[in-house]
Amino acid sequence: MTRRYLDQRLKLPLLRVADALATHGSLLKAAAALGVGQPALTRSLAELEEIAGARLFERHARGVRPTEAGGVMIRLARRVLAELRRADEEFDQVGSPEGGTVAVGVLPVAAVGVLPGALIRLKRRHPAIQVRLQQGRMEELLPQLAAGEVELVVGRLYPPATPDGFRREALWEEPISVLARAGHPILHGAPVTKEALARHELILPTVSQRVGQEIEQLLSLLGLAPAAPLRSSSYGLIREMLLATDCLSVMPRLMMAGDLLRGALRVVPLPIPAPPRPAGLVLPAGPEPSAAAAAFLACLREHLAEIAARGLADMPDADTSAAKADRTRRARKG
Repeated sequence: MTRRYLDQRLKLPLLRVADALATHGSLLKAAAALGVGQPALTRSLAELEEIAGARLFERHARGVRPTEAGGVMIRLARRVLAELRRADEEFDQVGSPEGGTVAVGVLPVAAVGVLPGALIRLKRRHPAIQVRLQQGRMEELLPQLAAGEVELVVGRLYPPATPDGFRREALWEEPISVLARAGHPILHGAPVTKEALARHELILPTVSQRVGQEIEQLLSLLGLAPAAPLRSSSYGLIREMLLATDCLSVMPRLMMAGDLLRGALRVVPLPIPAPPRPAGLVLPAGPEPSAAAAAFLACLREHLAEIAARGLADMPDADTSAAKADRTRRARKG
């Protein structure tokens, strides 16, 4: 077996090269991100591959892609760099027990929905705690959770395609809903029917493929045409259209959590139940969260309890299939 002596030969600048190439997928972009010239980056990559004893990245027309060995080096680099960031944050916390940093991964819907209220509580209660946010899709955030780059992920809980060893905890239900301004005529008088819904113009959010499919599913159940006259990726535009007109929107309801809590927007009662959408936390199976992460989680739970008390999101009383599967796997191992 080849002895690589990684503990003696690997240097931090080389690990940063592996991380930058994986992040940017291009020698030119990685060099710019690291503040070095492309020839210097190429020499560092050659040194790293010589130490590993394997080709780590393959060139293609649009840049570079990691090989299987490259994937090993990237995971190593990100674990080491994440540990160094945490150590840096812990040094900052020395002599300041109320401080610390929590790194949170968040899905887009949760980022505009439940997260702001939780962060407002956290900053009010623990002003010295720093929050580092990483927004992305679940398939992008889980590798970061595995590498320790984030301590937890907040958002919609999707059952994993294969066992991944993470813990999943359902905290709230966030069904796809129809939203309208508080004084909208559809909210007054007779019970809402499919025909009444069809009489109003829709403005729909441009969201991820998964959420988009769930919106289309509810539209189909309601018998509404999926082709809306207006779609937008701007939540600000959608909000203004809802508040100023008789437009309706269809989205995960807590995307507009602030306006729902303030009473400016309302959830339209539907003639059929919307499919369930459990959301919550994805956590590593390892040690307990840091003090800063525990403080963040306490504020998130309090904010969700307020939302639930206002009737805007049910608190799950049953496990998601993902949580059940995770607990079953851990029970078998035990």
